[in-house]
Amino acid sequence: MYVAVKGGEAAILNSYQLLARQRRGDASQPELSVAQIRQQLKLAVDRVMTEGSVYDPELAALAIKQAAGDLVEAIFLLRAYRATLPRLGTTRPLDTRCMGLDRRISATFKDLPGGQVLGPTYDYTQRLLDFKLLAEGPVTPPAAAADPVPPGPTPRVVDLLNQEGLIETRPVPPGDPAPTDLTREPLRFPANRATRLQNLARGDEGFLLAMAYSTQRGYSHSHPFVGEVRLGTVAVEIVPEELGFAIDIGDIEITECEMVNQFAGSKSQPPQFTRGYGLAFGHSERKAMAMSLVDRALRADELGEPVESPAQMQEFVLGHSDSLEASGFVQHLKLPHYVDFQSELELVRKMRAAAAHPTTPAEEDAA
Repeated sequence: MYVAVKGGEAAILNSYQLLARQRRGDASQPELSVAQIRQQLKLAVDRVMTEGSVYDPELAALAIKQAAGDLVEAIFLLRAYRATLPRLGTTRPLDTRCMGLDRRISATFKDLPGGQVLGPTYDYTQRLLDFKLLAEGPVTPPAAAADPVPPGPTPRVVDLLNQEGLIETRPVPPGDPAPTDLTREPLRFPANRATRLQNLARGDEGFLLAMAYSTQRGYSHSHPFVGEVRLGTVAVEIVPEELGFAIDIGDIEITECEMVNQFAGSKSQPPQFTRGYGLAFGHSERKAMAMSLVDRALRADELGEPVESPAQMQEFVLGHSDSLEASGFVQHLKLPHYVDFQSELELVRKMRAAAAHPTTPAEEDAA
C-alpha cells in the first residue's frame, strides 16, 4: 500500500505539470492575460461571477484562466475562494428602479415611459462567422451612434399593469423575516420563494435553460411574456451601525428580468397576470430569463395550480440545479471504486452461476 500511495502521489504531481502545460498552450503564442479575459470575454466572466456568488470581475477572469476556459471549474474555484472570505455586513435591497440603463426592452408594450433601449445584443445579428476577427493586430470597433439614456428612476412595465389592477401585487408584509442564507444554511423543503430565488441565481445556466424551455413546450401551466429585461448599473448600499443611515459603497452591473404570465384565477384570486423574476450579475440575459420562467413554474402550488411537470417540482429543480454538486457527483465516478466493483463482480458471478444451475424444489428442501 505504501508503494502504491507514493506512486500515486508522484503521478498526481506530474498531472499538475501537464495541466499547466495544457493551460499555457503553444509557448510561441502570447499568453492570455487576466485583463484580456476580463475585458474581452465579458459574458463568460459575468456567468462565473453569478454562479460563483462573487461580484469581482478580476477574480472571475483569473478563475477562467486557471480553469483553461472550463466555466464550471472556474465557478467551483470562485465559490471555494468565497467560502474563505469573512462576512463584513449586509447590504440593503437593490433599488433597480434607479438603475443606470444600458439596455431595456419589453415584449409587452411598444411605447414605454423612458423608451426602449436596444443596447448591446446578439438578438439581431446574423450568426455568421466573422472571419475579420482572424486578422492579426488591433481591431478598432465601430463607434456606436446611440443617444445617452437619461439618468433617473425609470418606471417598470408592471407598473403600467398595476394601474388597472391586472397583475398581482406582493407588498412586503409587516415583520417580514430575513431570508434564509443558502451560503450558510442547508436547503430544506418546502423552500419559500426567497430561498428558491437564491438557489436559482446560483444554479447552472444550462440546467435552468432546459427547465425554462420545458415550460414553453407545455410542461407547465403558463403563457409567458417578457414584461421587461433591464441591463445596467445599480448602487449598493449599507447601513453602518455607527452611522444609522445608508451610504453608497459602489455600483454593480446586473441584468433583471420580469416575466408576465397569464393566470386563470382560483377560488381566492381573480384572473390576472402573475410574475416570474430573475436577476444575475453582469450581462446575463439568458440566465435571468430562464430564472424568471422557472421561478414562475415553481409557484404553481402557491397559486393553486396542479404540480405535474418537472419544472414545477421544488425538489427536482432545486436539488439538481447546482453545477458544483452535479459536476462533483458525476465526476467522482472517475475516482477509484475498486472495492465496490469487486463486490459487484462477485455478486454477478454468483447470480450467473445460480442461473446456469438452478436448484430443484427437492434440493431447496434439503438445503
